[in-house]
Amino acid sequence: MLGQVDISKRQSEISDLVQKAGFASVEELADRFEVTTQTIRRDVNRLCELGILRRTHGGVEPPAPASNIHYSTRQILNLPEKQQIANLVASKIENNTSLAFSIGTTPEIVMQALTANEKLAIFTNNLNVAFSASINPSFQVTIAGGRLRHGDRDVLGSAAQAFFSNYKVDVGIFGVAGVDEDGTLLDFHEDEVAARQSILANCRKSYLVLDHSKFGRSAHVRGGVLSDVDAIFTDRPVPPAILSGLKGTQTRVYVAGTPSV
Repeated sequence: MLGQVDISKRQSEISDLVQKAGFASVEELADRFEVTTQTIRRDVNRLCELGILRRTHGGVEPPAPASNIHYSTRQILNLPEKQQIANLVASKIENNTSLAFSIGTTPEIVMQALTANEKLAIFTNNLNVAFSASINPSFQVTIAGGRLRHGDRDVLGSAAQAFFSNYKVDVGIFGVAGVDEDGTLLDFHEDEVAARQSILANCRKSYLVLDHSKFGRSAHVRGGVLSDVDAIFTDRPVPPAILSGLKGTQTRVYVAGTPSV
């Protein structure tokens, strides 16, 4: 992956625990992982330096929801889970399929899982996806033009929206920053929502790919609801409160390692 940083398995687990709980003290984390408070402080310092967590009185909490974590950091968070999701999605994609990919780390990892396929047509505003797709010479890769966001290596704005509207693809694959308890899809920027909605409007099947940490995660820009998509691919069962909103809809849920519902 381009520009990837690294954290330890324990640091990744600390991040996951704090994201779920909303707060954890150094002492609690030391007891949980059976290490010294000095070791936990080093782990916490690393996670705060990367913007994954932030210090607060007596411990750590998730970062403020006003902006997303840097892309290179998001690439390594819940990586095994994202790879499981990617392999599940890849099992549903046949050769000679056209696909639109949005921004985000999970769509990028899905693309990496598809590189053994043949003759895929890829349309994307995500340069990380385009780079991964370019490894296979049988793929046709078309990218959006416009202003590049340097950290995320993607193109947003009216150019990206118009780009996706120029094509009708078999499958649209996109992620999301968070899912509220009522099933609302959330992102950090209006342009991110607009690009995702353009993919949704111009694909025959829509696949939302997201790991478990996105359920209940806060972001402030609305962008549709879970039932807008044809299929949800994740790594753990969808929380019951959110899943109940899908009753009576055509949206299918695929959980890596379990039967679909």
